[in-house]
Amino acid sequence: MVEYFAQGLQNVLSINTILLMFLGTVVGIIFGSVPGLSTVMALVLFLPFTYTMEPIVGIPFLIAIYIGAVSGGLITAILINIPGTPNAVATCLDGYPMTKKGQAVKAIGMGVIFSFIGTILSTLALIFISPPLANIAIKFGPHELFAIAIFSIVLISSIAGDSLIKSLLGALLGMAFATIGLAPVDGVKRYTFGSTQLLNGFDTLVVLIGLFAITEILKTAETIKLEEKPEIVKIDLKNVKGFGFTLKEFWDQKWNCLIAAVVGIVMGIIPGIGGSSSNLIAYSVVKQRSKYPEKFGTGIPDGIVASETANNASCGGAMIPLLSLGIPGDGSTAVLLGAFMVHGLAPGPLLFRNQPELVYTIFVAFMAASVLMVICEFYGLRFFIQALRVPVHILLPVVFVFTTVGAFALSNNAFNVVAILVFGFIGYVFVKFGIPQAPFIIGFILGGMAETNFRRALMFSRNNFFDFFTKPIAAVFIILTVAVLVYSLIKDIKKVKAAVQ
Repeated sequence: MVEYFAQGLQNVLSINTILLMFLGTVVGIIFGSVPGLSTVMALVLFLPFTYTMEPIVGIPFLIAIYIGAVSGGLITAILINIPGTPNAVATCLDGYPMTKKGQAVKAIGMGVIFSFIGTILSTLALIFISPPLANIAIKFGPHELFAIAIFSIVLISSIAGDSLIKSLLGALLGMAFATIGLAPVDGVKRYTFGSTQLLNGFDTLVVLIGLFAITEILKTAETIKLEEKPEIVKIDLKNVKGFGFTLKEFWDQKWNCLIAAVVGIVMGIIPGIGGSSSNLIAYSVVKQRSKYPEKFGTGIPDGIVASETANNASCGGAMIPLLSLGIPGDGSTAVLLGAFMVHGLAPGPLLFRNQPELVYTIFVAFMAASVLMVICEFYGLRFFIQALRVPVHILLPVVFVFTTVGAFALSNNAFNVVAILVFGFIGYVFVKFGIPQAPFIIGFILGGMAETNFRRALMFSRNNFFDFFTKPIAAVFIILTVAVLVYSLIKDIKKVKAAVQ
C-alpha cells in the first residue's frame, strides 16, 4: 500500500501532471462559478483532450476539473445569490446575506477552506472504504452483478425526479438505447437498420455530451434573453489576513464540518443523489442541531460550512461505487466512467488488482486537487470575478464548438456529431416533459452490464429464473429493488391524492 502511494505521489507531482491539474482546477472553478455552465459540461468538454494522455495524467486532470467545478459554485452563490451549480444552492441561504453585511471575503474564505476539508475527509473515506469493498465485489458472480445493476437503476429513478413513472421511463429508454448494436454473448445485430455505424452502438461519451452539454446549451439559449445581468460585488483583498476569519471561528465549526462531511460522503455513495442534494440535507441537519436555528438564513458561517463541506465530501463518496463496483454515483462520475472506458480501463474490483498504481494515483490526485482548489479559488478570486462578466451568449457557442470537435475526435467520425445533436434533442424533450436525465444515463451505462450478466446467469442456471433467489446477495438486492419501487409508488400516490384534495 505504501509503495503504491509513493508511486501515486510521484505520478501526480510530475511537472506535466501538476501543471495540467492546475489548469484543470482553474477551468473547473470557471465552469462551476458561471451560471449556465456546469461540472458535467466541463468534464465532457475537456475529456477529449485526454485521448492522447496516459491514464495516470489524463484522469488526475479530469479530477482537478471535477473538484474545482464543485467548489466553484460558491463564488456566485455568495456574491450574487445565484448558485453556479446545484451543489451550491444551500450556500446562497447564508452566503449572500453575509455579502450584504460586508462579510463577502469571510464568507468566501469559509467556503473555500471547508470545501477543502470536505474533499480531504471524503478522500480518506475513499481510501479506506473502496479497497475492502472491491475485495468483496470481486467475488460477485453474474447473479449478484445483475441484481446490483437493476437496484442502482431503480434507486436512481426513485430519487431523480418528482414522478417515479417519468424517471422509470427515462431509465427504460436509456436501457433500450444500450441494446443498439451487436448483442452481448451471441453477437446478434439489433436495431442497426442496416447501418454499419450502429454496429458498435452509441459511445457513452457521445450520449453524455448530447444529453448534458447540448441539452444545457439549448435550455440556456431559450432563457438567456430573459435574464438580467447581475450586479457583482467588488472585493478588496489587500487588507485581508489569512482567509478572512480567525482560528477561533474556524474551530467553532468543527462539529458542523464533521456532521456535514458524513452526510456528504453517505449521500455521495448512494447512486443518484450526489452534491446537488447533500448540500441541502447537510444544511437542514446542521440547522436542526444548532443552538440558534433561527439565525440560519440571516448570514452566519454555519450555513456555508454545512453546504460547502457536504457538497465537496460527496465527490469522494461518489467515487467509491465507481472505483469499487463500476457504478457511477452521479452525472460527473458517469463522465469519469466514460473517461476510464476511453483509456481502455474498466472501473470495478479488477481495477484494484490490475491497476493499483492508477487507483492510488487517483487517491493522491484528489488530495492534490483540493490543495490547488484552495490556492486558485481564493487568491485568484479577482480573475474569476472577471470571468463572470463574460456574457453567456458568447460562452455557449464556444462550448458548443468544443463539444462538437470532441465528439468528432472520439473516432474521427462525423456520425458522432450527428449523434450528440440527436441526444441533445432527446434531452431537451426530456426537460420539456419533466423527465429527469440521470435515469436515462444510468440506464444506458448499466443496461449493458445488467443484460450481459442476466444472460450469463441464465446460462449458468440453465434458464432457471429462481436461481437468482438461491444467491443471498442477489436475493437481497432484488428484494431491496422491489421495496424501493413499492415505497416510491406509495409516496407518489399519496402526493397525487394530496394535490387533488
